[in-house]
Amino acid sequence: MQEDDRLDELIESLLPAVDQQLESSETGYVGKTYERLQSRNDVEEDEIKELIACCLAVVSDDMLKSGKPFDHKRYRKLLNALPELPES
Repeated sequence: MQEDDRLDELIESLLPAVDQQLESSETGYVGKTYERLQSRNDVEEDEIKELIACCLAVVSDDMLKSGKPFDHKRYRKLLNALPELPES
């Protein structure tokens, strides 16, 4: 399996977690990121969720490799660093 295929599968597998985070009051910062990207751009909902899932994948991978707890601070930092997307 190619690296791109594995990454696509990982992102796809994390989309339900992103949906849960968007609905949870405990992860309101995820919703704020979603709103920021959606309000400033004419971007598809799926594309925004995939970007958030990419951030989640990076932090989750670090957690699995290091054995340390999920780093919420790094997750927020990655979400805040997501660039504004050009209009389609």
